[in-house]
Amino acid sequence: MSKPVYRKAEFLTSAAKVSQCPDDDGWEVAFAGRSNAGKSSAINSLTQNHKLARTSKTPGRTQLINFFTVGEQQRIVDLPGYGYAKVPQKLKQDWNRQMEAYLRERQSLRGLILLSDCRHPLQPFDQQMLGWAAQADMPVHMLLTKCDKLSKGAGKQTLLKVRGKVAHLGDLVSCQLFSALKHQGHGELIAVLDSWLTDTSVFDDDADE
Repeated sequence: MSKPVYRKAEFLTSAAKVSQCPDDDGWEVAFAGRSNAGKSSAINSLTQNHKLARTSKTPGRTQLINFFTVGEQQRIVDLPGYGYAKVPQKLKQDWNRQMEAYLRERQSLRGLILLSDCRHPLQPFDQQMLGWAAQADMPVHMLLTKCDKLSKGAGKQTLLKVRGKVAHLGDLVSCQLFSALKHQGHGELIAVLDSWLTDTSVFDDDADE
């Protein structure tokens, strides 16, 4: 399997329900985070295409599961944002059900990119996602976004603090600083994505059961 080419990413489809997702084959990595964590901006920065994933000054606008191809049978997925207070409770609950169903049922999912604002890391939603990942034995790579808002020293301190708080999860969780605005952290992120989207041995144990 060849490495993904992120700058050639193309929109594939959107799904309001898991039943509307594309065929469950190949490899996927999902991007998840609170509504203001900068998911769409991170995807656009990664792919060098500021129009690829929809961004808005109004958090909570990503209401669908959005799929983008980055190679043959290789996809990145933008999950609905979480935690925006002005979204009706019923809609929040529906988003949560669909997202949980996707994370639980999607066989092509190889890992989760969890975005968290470096100024307010490890919010309850982040903890919830990490707990789910631990139960599912799903690898997670945390992007501590908007690190351009902190000094280098403060950023490093935040990174060390977060790594300490997730250390009990072992190799399942990794962390890095990231800035979509300054295009900082691409190399580390791409290395993680490449390993998940090209390494077919990740879930070999499942195949043997």
